[in-house]
Amino acid sequence: MKNFGYIQSNADHTLFLKHDGRRLTALIVCVDDIVVTGNDTGEQLKLQKYLSPEFEMKDLGDLKYFLGIEVARSTTGIFLSQQKYVLDLFTETGMLGCKPVDTPIEMYHKLCEDMDQEPSNKEQYQCLVGRLIYLAHTKPDIAYDVSVVSQFMHSPSVSHRNAVDRILIYLKAGPGKGLTVSRNRDLEVVGYTDADWVAPLLTDTLLQVTSLLWEVT
Repeated sequence: MKNFGYIQSNADHTLFLKHDGRRLTALIVCVDDIVVTGNDTGEQLKLQKYLSPEFEMKDLGDLKYFLGIEVARSTTGIFLSQQKYVLDLFTETGMLGCKPVDTPIEMYHKLCEDMDQEPSNKEQYQCLVGRLIYLAHTKPDIAYDVSVVSQFMHSPSVSHRNAVDRILIYLKAGPGKGLTVSRNRDLEVVGYTDADWVAPLLTDTLLQVTSLLWEVT
């Protein structure tokens, strides 16, 4: 790839990039799969011809499924999701019939490391949290919660495992939810959330101020 004018990414050594003015071609390798994308169709054809004598390759067409991530295209853009990945996780954990909850973690949670708590299976806990970390790529709404439970990978307790299970139960409400990459030239990243963190904070503050004024008067 380097001999063909591509630059290897320092962030991910399996990613190779080639810039030609406003044209960009990217290639990423995962074991025996290669994904090629970009806005230079001619370069992609040249790259395929260049690599063919070195490797036995088969063109599978447009990307639809890669490393558990489903790719759906439309006139408005590209939609990324991990629905099959989530459903497989439900099946493996026996939680396919669970009823969903509205939030991935309890409000005002107090998860901490407590040596007196009943321990949980360490290997299972680490495996589940690892799967959730990968899911956060297309489900950023669980990113904070996963970061919380991942702090107890070395010594998980039953309460920590219950928190992990709650994240899974939350995912049951929308296993097909994901990220939409709109087809436009705007590079601004926009996010939405229905979590109202401001109201409880303001309520607590007003109660404290009211209490203080009452004591002063």
